[in-house]
Amino acid sequence: MSQHLRGISALLVVTLVWGTTFPAMKDMTGYLSASWIVLCRFALASLLLLPFLWRARLRDLGWGAVAGMVLFLCYVFQIEGLALTSSNRNAFVTGLNVMVPPLLGVLMGAKLERRIMLALALALAGLFALCWEGSFTWGRGDTLALLCALFFGIYVKLMETTTRKVERLMTLTAAQIVTVALCAAIWLLIREVPLGSAERAEELPNYIAYILTGLHTYGWNLLYLGTVATAAIISLQTWGQSHSSANEAAVIYAFEPGCAAIFAYFWLGETLAWNGLLGAGLLISGMIVSQWSTERPATALAPE
Repeated sequence: MSQHLRGISALLVVTLVWGTTFPAMKDMTGYLSASWIVLCRFALASLLLLPFLWRARLRDLGWGAVAGMVLFLCYVFQIEGLALTSSNRNAFVTGLNVMVPPLLGVLMGAKLERRIMLALALALAGLFALCWEGSFTWGRGDTLALLCALFFGIYVKLMETTTRKVERLMTLTAAQIVTVALCAAIWLLIREVPLGSAERAEELPNYIAYILTGLHTYGWNLLYLGTVATAAIISLQTWGQSHSSANEAAVIYAFEPGCAAIFAYFWLGETLAWNGLLGAGLLISGMIVSQWSTERPATALAPE
């Protein structure tokens, strides 16, 4: 099997595992905040990948930090949105990220192809069907999921270029995961942890007890998300994208919402009505149409 096909196969595994993360995180959002979920998930992954930062080159660390900051925004928007809507709906709206790379090309001066116009029409029709509940309903959770889609599309395009600029792929992976954990910790201290005034400081013991209870209750979810769905899968994603194009990666990622819907059914008991199934089909069709291309991947960086 060629390196290109191995890269495609790696991204298929990434997509399957990502499908499990929506119900795994949704299960916790009723208790833990998005910042805590992101921090615990990426702090655990950081511990596993710290050895790859030993004697790392500054260039690799810099690109990892840039990718990590974009990835942090992706996860904050995604989990905040999950707390306000269903796992299925969040997954399908987030899945629109695959349309961002070709749309970015249009904004940068590329010709607006018919496939992009058709993809947008299918996506808009899919969103309308998915959000139809007697009338069109669109909430804050959907907006946050759409922002996640935007930043994740930017992240995919960024990874296409950065994986070909760095010397060590695992340094890039470790640097971005550590950056996400650091951003989450700073975000928590600024926005959530009761520090500062005397009145707020008095709340700290109760707050810590509450968080510890949540970490104990959802320990297995966090362990799975940190080790398998983050440390292992982002490493595999980084390697896979170094052997494929952003368009190829985006087509594969288009099936993530379908995987999420299957796992949400077995994990949370969530189902889609007829209009939701129609919307899901239209959205996935739009995602795939947006990637129709004859472009071949550039020469890839060899694995370590």
